[in-house]
Amino acid sequence: MSDPSPHPLRLFAAAATARSYARLAWLFRSRTWMIQETVLPVLAVAAFAYSYRAMAAPPEYTGLVVLGAAMTTFWLNVLWGMGAALYWERDSGNLELFVMSPAPMMGILTGMALGGMTTTLVRAVVIAVSGVLMFDVPVNPTSWPLLALVFLLTLTALYGLGMMFASVFLRWGREAWHLVNLLQEPVYLLTGTNFPVSAIFPKAVAAAATLIPLTAGMDAMRQVLFRTPGIFGVWEEVAALAGLSVLFLVTARWLLARLERRAREEGKLTVRWQ
Repeated sequence: MSDPSPHPLRLFAAAATARSYARLAWLFRSRTWMIQETVLPVLAVAAFAYSYRAMAAPPEYTGLVVLGAAMTTFWLNVLWGMGAALYWERDSGNLELFVMSPAPMMGILTGMALGGMTTTLVRAVVIAVSGVLMFDVPVNPTSWPLLALVFLLTLTALYGLGMMFASVFLRWGREAWHLVNLLQEPVYLLTGTNFPVSAIFPKAVAAAATLIPLTAGMDAMRQVLFRTPGIFGVWEEVAALAGLSVLFLVTARWLLARLERRAREEGKLTVRWQ
């Protein structure tokens, strides 16, 4: 007699697909939010672009700002769409269903990541294309495949970090909201959203900042796109992003396993305000 339970990989894929569908559906059902999420960042890009032009900075600096605005959307999604996701699911009553279901929590978070990544990609592309066309940003990468590799590794490391945040924020309860706000603005500075990190910070500080995937990812992409000096070489930063991706995903899996075990043994994680 065959085992009626589904294969773990099939169950993982089903959970990821189902969870990502809700976020993909939002993309087509809430179009007014899309206008807000794309028009306002373009206005912020315009402010920095005109400032650089007034200072007669090289045109590549405008490109740094455009790329920074596009990639920042992913960081915001990691914080609000991934980091605080399980905390909000607990308040809405869905976390109990996630824990009791046979679907792996890693599959559920993977679906959240894929859905959030896709919707955010639309916003990032609109911001990038608008900035390039409006300010005539020179785009001539040294290698398109290398640029794609850096971009994919950056997203993998970022959303792996988001999965870690989801477990940590859920464990810390009501402090999650404050942690999200705390990690928002300082990261803009450390990642060099509107300026090259290597030109502002000392080498030691810039090297430490590469532990944030967004820093290493944007620095490598700027080297490929605009040939600007970087903190390290492109391939060194590619290796760092690959290592961070593995580290964050493995750690996220370990943290989720601990949280699931605690939820089943103590029954506390799914109770509001605890």
